[in-house]
Amino acid sequence: MGEGDWQARAWRGKYPLLLRQDLDGALCQGGGDRLIPKVAGWKKGRVSELAEIFGREGSIAVIDVSGVPASNMIDMRNTLRDRMSITMAKKSLMRIAWLEAGHSTDDLEALLEGADQPCVVHSEAMNAFEIFSELEKTRQGRAAKEGDRAPVDIVVEQGPTGFGPGPIVGEFNAVGIPAKIEKGKVAIQRTTTVVKEGEEISADLGIMLSKLDINPIEIGMILTGVIENGFMFVASDLDLDLDGFRSDIINATSGAFNLACEIRWFSSTTTPTLISKASSDAIAVAVEASIVNDTTSAFLLTQARLRALSLAGQLDSSALDDELLAALGAASQSAEVASSEATSSEEATEAPAEEEEEGAEFEGLGDLFG
Repeated sequence: MGEGDWQARAWRGKYPLLLRQDLDGALCQGGGDRLIPKVAGWKKGRVSELAEIFGREGSIAVIDVSGVPASNMIDMRNTLRDRMSITMAKKSLMRIAWLEAGHSTDDLEALLEGADQPCVVHSEAMNAFEIFSELEKTRQGRAAKEGDRAPVDIVVEQGPTGFGPGPIVGEFNAVGIPAKIEKGKVAIQRTTTVVKEGEEISADLGIMLSKLDINPIEIGMILTGVIENGFMFVASDLDLDLDGFRSDIINATSGAFNLACEIRWFSSTTTPTLISKASSDAIAVAVEASIVNDTTSAFLLTQARLRALSLAGQLDSSALDDELLAALGAASQSAEVASSEATSSEEATEAPAEEEEEGAEFEGLGDLFG
């Protein structure tokens, strides 16, 4: 053993608790034993909490809350508390808990990929589409700050503003928004794209955009994906037009029902309608053929009475008895009242109808050519 080795052994004996690093970078005490890092208690607790959540039934989602102020975050959580749980944790703790719950890491990595500041969402009462719909309601805009990147092209539209003359005109022009005084107000001269998508926004531009009520930076609980019953849905898969989807289903159902009735397809849904239509058709045929029974007798008597009154109206009044004269008088009076009401209605709508006639013709051409 050389002199250097003896000196090193003596140094370690004098300072046995002094830390050093071995060739692998691990921390060791003077005696050479590697140290086991001490994990903070709150981290163990958070991992246990996450593992328990990941093992539950229901839907598990990951959201990104980066850029959301604390006050907004509290309001959002209070709004959603009764429908879903929201747990914030570091990605490393989520990965450990995910493995402890016995899940595949590939699914979690896909969910974490788009989240800068992730939170875990769990719900047993809501499916993936309902979770997406609720979280979308938390989206809101905030003013751009220095260093923010434009999520889309930021466009300032031409037109007047609510600002009076003053230094603000120069401030707008200094950040690339063309402005001047028109009719005592500051007006934007032309529609201008001040920042392209992905470009960095300056502090001055962010302030001026805010004055125009343009808050381009979107914040909220932004969903990256959901795992439900072993299936993973990314956010884009869940972004559906629910009203349009519901309308399509209603139209398809109505069309299928009409087709089934047209071809006489009997089922639990169509049978009541088909029987009702068959009954109506049978009554119409029976009345036309003058077949008298309990159902048709009322229709036939009404039909006979109308024919009798029509015939009586063609005869001289001296040939009619008092009952027929009274019936004819009542029918005539009823017809005059109906005719008078129809005439008044036509006069009231005649002028608007004439004004709309030309528009209706063009509307028809529009319908013809789509």
